Amino acid sequence: MRLLKQFIVAFIVTTILVGCATTKSTTTSTTSRTIEVNEASTNIEAPVKSAALVAKKGDMTESEIQAWPHKDIYVDSIPGLSLAKAYEFVKNKKGNTVIVGVIDSGIDVEHEDLKNVTWVNQDEIAGNGVDDDKNGYVDDIHGWNFLGGEKGQKNPEQLELTRIVKKWTPRFAGKSPEEIVTDDKKDFELYTELKELIDKKNESAAKQVEKAAAQLQQFQLVKEMVVSANDTIQKVLGDKEMNTNNLNSIILADQKLMNGKLIIMRVLDAGATVEDAFVDLDAVIANNKEIKDHYNNQLNAQYKINFNGRLTGDDPYDITDTSYGNNYVIGSKDDEIHGTHVSGIIAAERNNGKGMNGVAHNVKIMALRAVPDGDEYDKDIALAIRYAVDNGAKVINMSFGKSYSPNAEWVYDAITYAAQKDVLLVHAAGNDASDIDTAENFPNDSKDKLVEFADNVITVGAMTRFYNEQLVASFSNYGKKNVDVFAPGLEIYSTFPKDSYESIQGTSMAAPEVAGVAALIRSYYPTLKASQVKQVIMDSGIEFNNEVIKPGAESETTNFSDLSVSGKIVNAYNALRLADKMAK
Repeated sequence: MRLLKQFIVAFIVTTILVGCATTKSTTTSTTSRTIEVNEASTNIEAPVKSAALVAKKGDMTESEIQAWPHKDIYVDSIPGLSLAKAYEFVKNKKGNTVIVGVIDSGIDVEHEDLKNVTWVNQDEIAGNGVDDDKNGYVDDIHGWNFLGGEKGQKNPEQLELTRIVKKWTPRFAGKSPEEIVTDDKKDFELYTELKELIDKKNESAAKQVEKAAAQLQQFQLVKEMVVSANDTIQKVLGDKEMNTNNLNSIILADQKLMNGKLIIMRVLDAGATVEDAFVDLDAVIANNKEIKDHYNNQLNAQYKINFNGRLTGDDPYDITDTSYGNNYVIGSKDDEIHGTHVSGIIAAERNNGKGMNGVAHNVKIMALRAVPDGDEYDKDIALAIRYAVDNGAKVINMSFGKSYSPNAEWVYDAITYAAQKDVLLVHAAGNDASDIDTAENFPNDSKDKLVEFADNVITVGAMTRFYNEQLVASFSNYGKKNVDVFAPGLEIYSTFPKDSYESIQGTSMAAPEVAGVAALIRSYYPTLKASQVKQVIMDSGIEFNNEVIKPGAESETTNFSDLSVSGKIVNAYNALRLADKMAK
């Protein structure tokens, strides 16, 4: 918000709303939705000490920020993927088409930038109600919807910790520690801990809903005042210019109209227009609606113990009960943005003059809707992985995670199955600013956080466009043993449903950047195994041997190399060059 963020919020709250005594004064906050090296050899660029690289100086334009994940640290002083160099390196090579399975929320496969890169099951006849390819899924043209429901239906769900409390309530509700037998004490302690956490979360969510509702009412009132004042002023001015001098001479008897006029004068003083103010007011109103809806969903689904969001009619705790779901992979275009955004990062159609470019060409996105607005079920994830593997995916993106996984073994078995079939899994590290060498983060490829049971999973942390102490995103999880690499994850511009585009952030955005690089490698160097692709991505990254602000600890720094296994930033150009060398 160009205007509101700078001065209008404070002005409205302290001057207008207090003066009118219409609502309680509150404040609001919003989040963004919104050295060249000459080389003659064919070796990859050697790891360079960070002192030899120069961070970009000065502010970046909006278009530069939207494009930053693809930039080059050597040419642009921005720690992106070096995509221009990568495509130059393979311009005379022929690539194979790679299917990338995206296990996520609904994906808008009708989007202008995705419809031509969406996987189509050539062995299935659309709409005939027959399982033509006999893979167990009827009319699975673009993938499968493991969440079920009607076409366009959203899917709120509980968090896994809420499901645990719900499941154990008959065992432990109303009992004291003295009544619990020894074999049940561990479960009882977890039940008690989670129940207390749920109560606190619900209390906090209720306060946030109340706050967002109050702010929503405030800014709706402000917009009404500005609209009414603007209409009246336009009539009074006639052909005269809308400027502060002309507005000063206008006296409006109605106090709300005068308040609206004062806001308009502030807008003009800032060098903006009334139309700009309307855009910003609409943005802050929409933002508060989203905040209100977010916390309402916590109250009504995620932390609601007696809620049941399952739409499929199956038993989610029976892995053999597999006849469920449907082919409505889009989900709700009004409520689900995550899967569409992730898919665009990987493979939005390149150079078509629309929106933005995905990382990889020669890609088809297989849509696997298995992540609700809450925690995913282990069964859905395990079956989605197996579906992707069995139907030709060579890379699977998994931008989701949770702290509890009661049926983790099902997912472990699916990961092992993918490894046996030479499929690479790319997983987001999570957004809790936690060290996942100690904190739980499912799914993972190590049951004890020490020894990997498979070599086909790469876990990705999120970084920013700032090549300095702010390199690591403040929300990103990290881990010297359990996070493999870092990739762009802040201010990531990509596809949104209904042919739109927005910038959001998270390790959910960093993972598909890496999945795109993996798809490029598998396209041009198909002889490399999944484990080799993982090795290439980790070994070819750019080193940053400096101190960075530790996620979740603004006053504490640590060396970047201590936050992941590789200690590196993913670089597509270096990855392709190393893959070329390895393939030869």
